[in-house]
Amino acid sequence: MKQPRILILGAGGHGKAVADLLLAGGRFEIVGFLDAAPKATQVLGLPVLGDENALAGLAGQGIGSAHPAIGHNAARQAAAGRLRAAGFALPALIHPAAIIGAGVKLADGVAVLARAVIGPDARIGALALINTGAIVEHDCVLEEAAHIGPGAVLAGGVRVGAGALIGAGAVIRPGVAIGAGAVVGAGAAVVEDVAPGATVMGVPARAVQAPEM
Repeated sequence: MKQPRILILGAGGHGKAVADLLLAGGRFEIVGFLDAAPKATQVLGLPVLGDENALAGLAGQGIGSAHPAIGHNAARQAAAGRLRAAGFALPALIHPAAIIGAGVKLADGVAVLARAVIGPDARIGALALINTGAIVEHDCVLEEAAHIGPGAVLAGGVRVGAGALIGAGAVIRPGVAIGAGAVVGAGAAVVEDVAPGATVMGVPARAVQAPEM
């Protein structure tokens, strides 16, 4: 049976990770990448086909699926909207080395990378990214475009708001809520709720002033 074809939008580091996921899974044929400013003409031996101006032509070639392989949460959401508008489906992608518990619900556009663990009855919203080796325990809820960094640990019943970022190696206590758009720094230990849009760092995690742009 012929494999469905998929396009990866973004040829950077996260695009490489998504391609690795797809190659390991063997579920899709990867057509290639689109990127406005690629660093190379190939990634993992797969071609960079141009920028998003090529979307319409590729959609007309029977390529039904795509994935917005962009680490920045808001940019990933925006890219997903453009892919949907061009007619592409955004299937959830799971590395074969990930562990998915009973009753887990994964929405469209989710990416679960190698050795990640999702516990039973967790709910993962559209375009959420669960990075390499992260643990999302039972009954957690990740809202749209949340990003759980490599090696982060969310204990049972944690809720992560839309567009929030949990940094690499951070640990979140059971039942804690992370507000929409919040940032938890790498290695932080979060023992209480984090307000929407806040940035917290440290052990235990405390709010910090965002730098002026």
